[in-house]
Amino acid sequence: MTTQTLETVSLDEIDLSDHDAFVERVPHEWFATLRREAPVFFNPEPDGPGFYAITRYEDIRAVHRDWETFSSEKGGTSLEDLDEEAIEARKSMIDMDPPRHDELRGMIARRFTPRAVRVWEDHIRKTTNEVLDAALPKGEFDFVREVSSEIPMLVFAEILGVPKEDRRTIIELGDRLLGNTDPEFALPSDDSHRLLPFSSPAALDMFEYGRRLAAERRKEPRDDLITQLAFEPLTQREYDVFFVLLATAGNETTRHTITHGLIALTEFPDQLERLRNNPELMETAADEILRWATAVHHFRRTTTREVEMHGVKIPEGAKVTTWFTSGNRDETVFENPYTFDVGRKPNKHMTFGPGGIHHCMGAHLAKLEVRIVFEELLRRVSSWEIIGKPERLRSNFFNAVKRLHVRMEGE
Repeated sequence: MTTQTLETVSLDEIDLSDHDAFVERVPHEWFATLRREAPVFFNPEPDGPGFYAITRYEDIRAVHRDWETFSSEKGGTSLEDLDEEAIEARKSMIDMDPPRHDELRGMIARRFTPRAVRVWEDHIRKTTNEVLDAALPKGEFDFVREVSSEIPMLVFAEILGVPKEDRRTIIELGDRLLGNTDPEFALPSDDSHRLLPFSSPAALDMFEYGRRLAAERRKEPRDDLITQLAFEPLTQREYDVFFVLLATAGNETTRHTITHGLIALTEFPDQLERLRNNPELMETAADEILRWATAVHHFRRTTTREVEMHGVKIPEGAKVTTWFTSGNRDETVFENPYTFDVGRKPNKHMTFGPGGIHHCMGAHLAKLEVRIVFEELLRRVSSWEIIGKPERLRSNFFNAVKRLHVRMEGE
């Protein structure tokens, strides 16, 4: 296998807890160094106990397939240190172990099977073209606002049961919640918010909105997720955090993936030309965009016992982070991992997780959306250019672009 290597940096330079390190770009040289020299790396935190970073592909898979040792429930899935009351109050499906995880996932899993998702293909294509109809005549615009945030939210609003006219409300609330480490989106917070998702007062607005929709569906049921959840045996807290999870996860990561896909095709014009000349490659191109983007950098687990990996003893109760961003560039798995290759095959990326009980339920829907968006974009846009630098989110959790100004010309 041909591999590429990045510059080795000193381990002392690496601080994965530093959100600022991810503002300009993803520090891939850090992860390359860790994979080579310290695949189980203890990263101190200025205001916490520190965490162990797992960066090799196969090690990440091993962690995610052993939920009994590496628990989602013991400490949650973010790096924030929470007391037991806060962990319980914020606990969504992704912050649970079996059996409750399996029960909640089972409530909605049938709506996201490959067969169920295929039903939405025509709707996604129609939505994509309606969005492009509105954006392209502008010539110059913010691709994130006009295209990549609009399409996933319009699609998922239909599945979830959010009125189309409210989609920007959900997007803006999601930005305030999930972008809470970025000064642009962070809201003043105090101890009274510690039981809310992301310690953000924006969660209260999201709760209120979700409860209002549930009340409407109990009076007038429809064939959507909110109707289903409104009649499931959920506590109010379980419904609230379930709604927040679906409303944000259903659009945020796909938005970031589409944005990074446009950037990648701009930076690798040979691959854009290859895709235009070989449209049958769009299926593999969608997977490569997903690998390249890796919209979520990492997830956190907590050890339930002492465990040893690569000679490093990880104590019981320790924070362990699995870095999908690193796994998706692992030189032992991906040939030339720093090259964007629309024909890459095989491409066993871990963007949706590396398997195990928490594999992303929306994987089939996200991939379908990415494929259709770029099929229609390449069909309708003859050329484009990025104006200025992409404005990235200050976050070591989301690989997000806040704004991407572009100039596009139609066919």
